[in-house]
Amino acid sequence: MDESYRATPVPAPTVAGGPPFAECVLCRKPTEYPESVKGVTLCPVCAWHEAQRAACSG
Repeated sequence: MDESYRATPVPAPTVAGGPPFAECVLCRKPTEYPESVKGVTLCPVCAWHEAQRAACSG
């Protein structure tokens, strides 16, 4: 079975961050990432939805 279609998971930040947490760029809820993380931050729910959309866009 070819698993190349699966999205590569984003690694969790290595530095334990405390509040304040970064906002999700889609729903504005707090994420698991500290505000110091650069780039697009998604909450777990939005990350799951984005992964589903990417998997089905095939």
